[in-house]
Order: sequence, then structure tokens, then C-alpha cells
Amino acid sequence: MDPSMPKTRVPAVTGWFTDDEAAPELIGARGTVTGSYFWPVALASSANPTAPAEPREEVRLSRRGTLWSWTTNEYQPPDPYVSPDPFVPYTVCAVELAAEGMTVLGQLQRGVDPASLRGGQEMELVVGVLYEDDEHEYTVWNWAPVDGGAR
Repeated sequence: MDPSMPKTRVPAVTGWFTDDEAAPELIGARGTVTGSYFWPVALASSANPTAPAEPREEVRLSRRGTLWSWTTNEYQPPDPYVSPDPFVPYTVCAVELAAEGMTVLGQLQRGVDPASLRGGQEMELVVGVLYEDDEHEYTVWNWAPVDGGAR
């Protein structure tokens, strides 16, 4: 590939989030009887015990939530994790979506200093690059402080 040509951005996993750079959203489901939320839908196959046969409808989850917890992974996870070479530590955030009553994990946006994080701060869903090859940048959902955080 010509190095002057931009790489095509594609989702690292399809059907979990929209790739709208300006306003990405997680694609979830809601039970039509109980109103329970599910995400990621592909892995949320277990039935709600209060309504085992409940149908679900596709919904877009909140783009903002509250930082509940976070940790920085200082070691490279085993395969099939795709890591930059050399490995770069990364931070995973647990963000509570109040409207849905659920907590969603995602990497902290690259360039944000994890030392700037504080519990209870508002976070927003953004799109980030997980890894790349010669032709593509593979994107995933990330969390970024609404106030921008220290970079």
C-alpha cells in the first residue's frame, strides 16, 4: 500500500458499536417486557430469569456515563489479543450508564493520562484504533473524559 494513502478504518468487531466518528453509539438490546438492557448483544444470550422468553428490541445505549473504576494493564495479554510491537500499557475503564443501569468496560482513549482520572467523572464514548495492518485501522469503542483529561 502507498504510505501516502490513508488506511481504511473498519470496526474490529461488527455489530457492537456504530463507527460514527462524531457520535458513536453502542448497539444494545432491551427486553420488551422488563425493559432490561443487554450488551454486547452477541454475548448476552442468557435469558432474563424474570422473563425467560422475553423478546428484545435493538437500542442505542447512552453515549455518556460515570467513571466507576479503572485499571492500567502493564502486561501483554495472551493471544488472540493483538498488541502493538513493542507492547504499550493500556487503561481499561468501567463506565456506568445510569439510564440503562449497567456498567460497560472499554479502553481509555489513547493520549489521556490515567493519572488524570477520578472516580465519578463524566466519560463519553469515542472511537479509537485498536490495531492496524498495512491497509486498515481496526476501530473499537473507547472512553474519554468529557472535560478532556490531561494529555
